[in-house]
Amino acid sequence: MAANTKTSRKVARYAVPVAVAGVAAATVAMVPAFANAGGPDLPKLTAQQLIEKVAASDVEQLSGTAKISTDLGLPKIASGLLGGGGIAGGSANPEDKVAQLANGTHTFRVAADGPDRQKLTFLDGKDEYSLIHNGADVWGYDSKSNEVFHEKDPQSGKGAGKDHKTADRLAASPQQMAEEILKAAGPTTDVSVGDTAQVAGRDAYQLVLKPKQSGSTVGSVQIAVDAKNGVPLRVQLLSAQGGKPIVDAGFTKVDFAKPSTDTFAFTPPKGAKLTEGADGAGRDGKDHGFKALESFPGLDGLMGGANGKGDAKVLGEGWSTVARIDSGSGKGLKDIENDKNAPKEAKQFLDSLGGKVSGKFGEGRVLSTRLINVLVTDDGKVYVGAVTKDELVKAADANK
Repeated sequence: MAANTKTSRKVARYAVPVAVAGVAAATVAMVPAFANAGGPDLPKLTAQQLIEKVAASDVEQLSGTAKISTDLGLPKIASGLLGGGGIAGGSANPEDKVAQLANGTHTFRVAADGPDRQKLTFLDGKDEYSLIHNGADVWGYDSKSNEVFHEKDPQSGKGAGKDHKTADRLAASPQQMAEEILKAAGPTTDVSVGDTAQVAGRDAYQLVLKPKQSGSTVGSVQIAVDAKNGVPLRVQLLSAQGGKPIVDAGFTKVDFAKPSTDTFAFTPPKGAKLTEGADGAGRDGKDHGFKALESFPGLDGLMGGANGKGDAKVLGEGWSTVARIDSGSGKGLKDIENDKNAPKEAKQFLDSLGGKVSGKFGEGRVLSTRLINVLVTDDGKVYVGAVTKDELVKAADANK
């Protein structure tokens, strides 16, 4: 495949690994793209050709503005945990900021210059949060709390790639999201090319991934790919139930020129609180948002947190995968409901979520969102997946 030589370069951060193209080629539906009446008229491509175009992209320099909107259908109390001002707010820890992307609409500026220099600046109201990777340094700065997070990047100078740790912290970009989605595409996925589109003023093809299996909460994933350079410009995750996208992340403005060097320069503001190293983050006693549900009062044991063993078993495959977690706490929902000493917040949280179900496994409660559903049984087992309530009950019955 012609993409093999180019994807071996250090730009793997911004291109799909060649293995993805190889695996997907075996399962791709060879469906040509027909121009949308409202979209640009582009040369027809098959899905395999479009995946190869993404894999062969050697773009490693860009800047622009992007927006991500997430509508998981979370209840109000859970939305508060993940939104600004909740557990996730007011911290320079990158994991906390990423947690906020699970709810609402967020706008950010993005800049990249190769595998060792990237910057994301979140623009939520008057407050800003910047995450900067510049050579050997990774910085996070939260203007609201005037806190700075800093750690050394051990992979600096060794090239980028799927094992590059800093890439995990900068996973909010449309390119990285598309890369992760394409990695997961396999024999359980139908891949085709949809209508053409314009994203951030640029002509784009749309790669469409649909589950072959029934029971998934995901209807499709649509990735808009720049017609000229193969860079993913937008990713949309659509619900099997219809309605607006569960996740809609894409550029609103993009420029592929080299950003200026000073874009990635950072000096901690005078008087800012500085936290050094990943291990030091979150030692202030606060339950930060990346593990908001796990650390929510009274729920940590159920979710395999500090009080649970968290032994997990994967059931099924592809879009119908369900994870079964045995918390080891011996505590179920009824224990929390009947525990007079349980924090009232824990009970309010449970009440705000889904209804009770029963089956061969016994009884439990399904905690529902538009994407992920969670079945917690009365004996403390947890079943999690991007599947419907009926699929979770079926999995629990088969593995009681």
